[in-house]
Amino acid sequence: MTQLFETLDTPEDKRQKNLDELLTGFRYIDGGLFEDTLRAPACNRDIRNAILSATRFDWSRISPAVFGSMFQFVMDPVARRQCGAHYTTEQNILKVIRPLFLDALRGEFAKIRSNKAKLREFHQKLASLTFFDPACGCGNFLVLAYRELRLLEMEVLAALHGKGGSGGNGGDVQKFLDATFVSKSQIDVDQMYGIEIVEFPVRIAETALWLMDHQMNVLASERFGQYYLRLPLRKSAKIVYANALRIDWNDVLPKGQCSYILSNPPFVGAKYQTPEQRADLRYVFGRTPNAGLLDYVGCWYIKAAEYIYGTRIQTGFVSTNSITQGEQTGVLWTEMFKRHIRINFGYTTFVWTSEARGKAHVHCVIIGFALYDADRKLLFEEESGKAVVKEARNINPYLIDAPDVLIVNRSKPLCPSPEIGIGNKPIDGGNYLFTDEEKKEFLKLEPAAAPYFRKWLGADEFINGWNRWCLWLGDCPPETLRGMPECMKRVEAVRRLRLESKSAPTRNIANTPTRFHVENMPTKRFLVIPGVSSERRAYIPMGFMTPKTIISNLCLILPDAELFHFGVLTSAMHMDWTRRVCGRLKSDYRYSARLVYNNFPWPEAVSEAKRKRVEEKAQTVLNVRAAFPKSSLADLYDPAAMPAVLVKAHRELDRAVDRCYRAAPFRTDKERLEFLIERYEKLTRCGPIYHVQ
Repeated sequence: MTQLFETLDTPEDKRQKNLDELLTGFRYIDGGLFEDTLRAPACNRDIRNAILSATRFDWSRISPAVFGSMFQFVMDPVARRQCGAHYTTEQNILKVIRPLFLDALRGEFAKIRSNKAKLREFHQKLASLTFFDPACGCGNFLVLAYRELRLLEMEVLAALHGKGGSGGNGGDVQKFLDATFVSKSQIDVDQMYGIEIVEFPVRIAETALWLMDHQMNVLASERFGQYYLRLPLRKSAKIVYANALRIDWNDVLPKGQCSYILSNPPFVGAKYQTPEQRADLRYVFGRTPNAGLLDYVGCWYIKAAEYIYGTRIQTGFVSTNSITQGEQTGVLWTEMFKRHIRINFGYTTFVWTSEARGKAHVHCVIIGFALYDADRKLLFEEESGKAVVKEARNINPYLIDAPDVLIVNRSKPLCPSPEIGIGNKPIDGGNYLFTDEEKKEFLKLEPAAAPYFRKWLGADEFINGWNRWCLWLGDCPPETLRGMPECMKRVEAVRRLRLESKSAPTRNIANTPTRFHVENMPTKRFLVIPGVSSERRAYIPMGFMTPKTIISNLCLILPDAELFHFGVLTSAMHMDWTRRVCGRLKSDYRYSARLVYNNFPWPEAVSEAKRKRVEEKAQTVLNVRAAFPKSSLADLYDPAAMPAVLVKAHRELDRAVDRCYRAAPFRTDKERLEFLIERYEKLTRCGPIYHVQ
């Protein structure tokens, strides 16, 4: 094997004359591919058998993109997560390159395939295109982009030099093709550029592109009946080993020479970034407010927006869907719009799939952008496993056909509606919270404490229907409290906990240890919204509670909510808004007062008849739920177990709420959302113009 490497790196006319005849048939490769001395492992029996076994497999048709998956598989899982390494399937890469450039090029070719002069110009155009991946990993995006470009070029060459059409697969081309035209291929790997922060994938990317070039040359030879190889290698891709967030991309590829940027930058959520990655984010975003909320991928958006300034470069990125929902959207896209970015195509949320074992389960989007509006803006959505494309008037950062609006945190409701607040936050170290069994054991020691126990509900308890209790001593008279020694032990434990805290606000409340840090205890019936709920549910379970129950800060409270408000908030209209606007905890809904509720566009000037209709249907939902006293809200709203009668009640409520917004029914959830975004845009542009009666 060492001799083979040396042979592949030596021109034929400079090889030793007594070279083993097994090696003389190998061509000179060059390109630096074999210039380093082979560091082969000690060849014991197992390694020898493994090598021989590998030679029995036909590697000739294996895509070089497989190297990325192999590299991901051997990476340490922690290291993989920290660098955001997620190598993708060919199917998902095509979701980027097709709308970014391939569909347009193929469409252009279809229009001119019978015009030889225009075909020659088109061929020159293909050879002039450059592709840049500033987070290229093992080069999969560049490898597949190069393959598609070469396949298109073969069709161009067939159309240029043939006496008839190629029929899509070359046909019996030897009868009518110029005998030398195969060698007229002008597309080469030096049209591919990249940046990668880890050295080993840089070498994989360079090699994978050479291998793809070789496969395309072999395919051309087979298709057109000519032997055609580019050996020795004279050109190579330019893959730079560097931190893409710290270097000037113009040093890799001057922007005036760049045609397309395509990439799958590292995801890495804000909570999982290393100190170095956080420093990178600060370096890119500077003093941008709330930039610390962003996933690492946001850095590439800003770098790309600055790089393409003053050009016609088109960009396509794969990203976590977090940048198109929740707080991140407002932070990132405010900066992108400052740089005059326009979104020209988008692929709405889909589950990421990888070629590697231990594949990442990530919800992703694809966003294509430039400094100008494309003639056709395209939105792709997956329905039943198939991509459905729709032409859009405008694509906004939430990847819907609606005006470019950004929904940011708001301290008060946009429309007149009941004010919302979080539940109670004890900061007690668990001293005041009890399970059923713990409460029972405590009361054996301190029976006088029984009147001070109240039911405690967080999101989990509320949805799943299990009991917890809170020892609420905030209203307990001092003389009574001092007569309950077990309660006093709990109070003293809370006082010490708060005094020892590193947080100044927490230390400040140590002097009132029987009180909570945040207290929100309505004196009449109130509406509860869990802060986190499964994305599998069609509706976030909400419900009314009485003052006897204390709600934790893991829920939100509407003290002045009426049946009408419950009806609107638990409808499809509000859920469509929530799904797109709310943040996510993993993939679960994370309901927010300042982002989701306070920005929600309530219906305009609802008539008494429509309001009464919503109230009736809302009460029906509550009545149906009450008919299943042994079922938790998790049971009732499980998509597989939801009772048909409850499904029907919600659908009737949905229709009643929809009619409060307009007479014509909404055909799809997306249509509702587009309507709400347009309504929101008008409200924020003109200020509140109506009231909820």
